[in-house]
Amino acid sequence: MFTLKALTQRRLVQFSHKPSCTSILGKATCSRFVLGIETSCDDTGVAVMDETGLILGESLHSQKEVHLRTGGIIPTVAQQLHRENIARVVQEAMERSGITPSQLSAVATTVKPGLALSLGIGLEFSLNFVRHHRKPFIPIHHMEAHALTVRMLQPVDFPFLVLLISGGHSLLALARGIDDFLLLGQTLDEAPGDTMDKVARRLSLIKHPQCSTLSGGQAIELLASDGDRRRFPFKTPMGQHYDCNFSFAGLRNQITMSIKKKEEEEDIQQGTLLSCVNDIAAATQHTVASHLAKRTHRAILFCKAKGLLPSHNPTLVVSGGVASNQYIRKALTVIAEATGLRLLCPPAKFCTDNGVMIAWNGVERLREGKGILSHAEDVSYEPKAPLGVDITAQVKEAAIKVPSVKLRITD
Repeated sequence: MFTLKALTQRRLVQFSHKPSCTSILGKATCSRFVLGIETSCDDTGVAVMDETGLILGESLHSQKEVHLRTGGIIPTVAQQLHRENIARVVQEAMERSGITPSQLSAVATTVKPGLALSLGIGLEFSLNFVRHHRKPFIPIHHMEAHALTVRMLQPVDFPFLVLLISGGHSLLALARGIDDFLLLGQTLDEAPGDTMDKVARRLSLIKHPQCSTLSGGQAIELLASDGDRRRFPFKTPMGQHYDCNFSFAGLRNQITMSIKKKEEEEDIQQGTLLSCVNDIAAATQHTVASHLAKRTHRAILFCKAKGLLPSHNPTLVVSGGVASNQYIRKALTVIAEATGLRLLCPPAKFCTDNGVMIAWNGVERLREGKGILSHAEDVSYEPKAPLGVDITAQVKEAAIKVPSVKLRITD
């Protein structure tokens, strides 16, 4: 599953560590502990967790303010900020947990997918750490971690449908186990978070008095709450494609053309705020939500037709940074209710990238003895990495037509 140097010499190591006994908050406890490290994009996140899912200590360094000033994530800048902060963030999480390196049962780190330069910093630090302390290493797939986060918060049995949406990813998959996924659909171009960020930049929302400290997606959501989406009836993408893939580049082109037209009408230059930014934001958010909802609806119908979801209490999990958007959550709630699924979303703080979800993924793998490597093994990062077995062709072949569902959403 993971690309390793000297692949022929690769070996999975099954560890049966005796639980470490320690005193936490004055109470004696015996457990196994996992250190989770996340550096796949622009956040340096670290957490220490025990095998029950209890967060013992965490720390997060966000680069948001820096990237807001530069108008987007510059990989070399992200890399440098990770390099400058990772040791401190790890130390803070360890100190807050009260756990020493010798008490750790394993270190789990994101190795794929993500920005190459960012992944490299986390992996290099982690390999040095596990070799120094002679601890097992658990390489983590970033999207797998997002998919499993909800299981840390409440009981969710396999299989379940999962929609992962963020600034860099958009995919639908059936989770059948901690390392067993069927890929139903994915973005063909850009991710929804990227689309909204680019629209926000084109609208110069950083100049808006309410949005100067917000990310692009946050600015769109805020302004959309006071906008009239019907003023800009953007066409939902891929209406004639009966699969579960996504495409947002064409939608962004529609929006850009509308912005240019309004700038001409108002006789203003690019970089000046339009009078109708709230309406454009509302229309953008609604069309993104509609596209996500329709593809998810088809994925549900496909899974039901193929008997892939349980008949009792089938579940749709939505995670990733864009899952923090409340309007999109409500749109997906409409679909879940129409199809008889329960919708589960982690709290917003666990939707965005963080060390907690990586530690939890490590805990799940440690419990089942899957993907645990010796500290001596060499591991490579993978900027691009699919999740699970790709069955998108089967979904397309099924050509399921989705019945119309009105997305009546009130704030």
